[in-house]
Amino acid sequence: MEGDPISKLCTPAMVVDVDIVKRNAQRMVDRYQDLGVKLRPHMKTHKTLECGDIMTGGTRRCVVVSTLAEASFYADHGFDDILYAYPLPFDKLERCAALSERLSLFQVLLDHPEALELLSKRPLRAGHPWHVWLKLDCGNGRAGVLHSEPEALQLAQAIAKTEGVELTGVYAHCGNSYHCKGVEKIQAVAQETTTLTLQFMEKLRAVGINCKSSIGSTPSCSHPIKDMGQLSEVHPGNYVFYDVQQSLIGSCSMEDVAVRVLTRVIGHCPHRNQLLVDCGWAALSQDGAGRLPSGYAVIEGHPDLKLLSMTQEHGRVEPITGELDYSKYPLGSLLKLVPYHSCATAMMHSVYHVHSGGRLVGKWFPTRGW
Repeated sequence: MEGDPISKLCTPAMVVDVDIVKRNAQRMVDRYQDLGVKLRPHMKTHKTLECGDIMTGGTRRCVVVSTLAEASFYADHGFDDILYAYPLPFDKLERCAALSERLSLFQVLLDHPEALELLSKRPLRAGHPWHVWLKLDCGNGRAGVLHSEPEALQLAQAIAKTEGVELTGVYAHCGNSYHCKGVEKIQAVAQETTTLTLQFMEKLRAVGINCKSSIGSTPSCSHPIKDMGQLSEVHPGNYVFYDVQQSLIGSCSMEDVAVRVLTRVIGHCPHRNQLLVDCGWAALSQDGAGRLPSGYAVIEGHPDLKLLSMTQEHGRVEPITGELDYSKYPLGSLLKLVPYHSCATAMMHSVYHVHSGGRLVGKWFPTRGW
């Protein structure tokens, strides 16, 4: 099918504009080269080799993953310097150990003394140390030990002192930037997270500990502040695809969104003033929960239409106002949905159809599972 227009695809289908992907990736590289900070791209959005190559410039080094399935997938295909940025799962210790013993650099993350105790009781073979990042909560309110609590410094010191374990760095996620709207507010969150992280690094240096620092989120990393130049690394991920949510936050413009879900009109429902389409939540996800004026997605080229609701395999589309002109939407006609959240949408698809200028150039197959 290479060379065919994307309109030839059976629907629903997720399509990725490779030119936009490459542009988004290069812009992020350029930002952090200018700041002198290492970019450690997150693989969680796309979970593919091809996009990993684009984001790392073909080096297959210095990446972040959110699942051990991703870690194993990338390790199996020649990637190294992998950070598993998820609080150490107690049931997956042996899988982490196997990757640590196999790769030149596999890194884990923890935020609790019991996780450190587990590592100390499972020394790695051949003198390999556990490479550990401390997860710090700087206001995001998810995982991590709170930056202001004495326990944070105590845990960092315990990691540094534990035999067979090295404190590689401090990792903070400014996911609270997703609640922002506009560059000024995004940068305020980035400033707060950066400041708190750098203050914590000062506390570490005061007790003789030197290690790396890393913060990340696509909004904050899309609009870096000057002080981020004092960090060692940043770790954004969604930026390679972007989505409607990111455009509303202010991370990007709609022209930067690289993904669409293609769907076809499969029914006319005049008694409801609706169209029926072949995209349900199994192809788009329900993330976003109809927060947009256009419902669960933006329908490209049709600002007057709304994806009102979805069941597993069906979507209901209606006009935002007025009556539908069914002659504009014959059965079998194609609509392009711009997803609210590309990470969630990508998880719905076992293959991404990649195109350049609307012509198919290949397929990407993401890894799945945990």
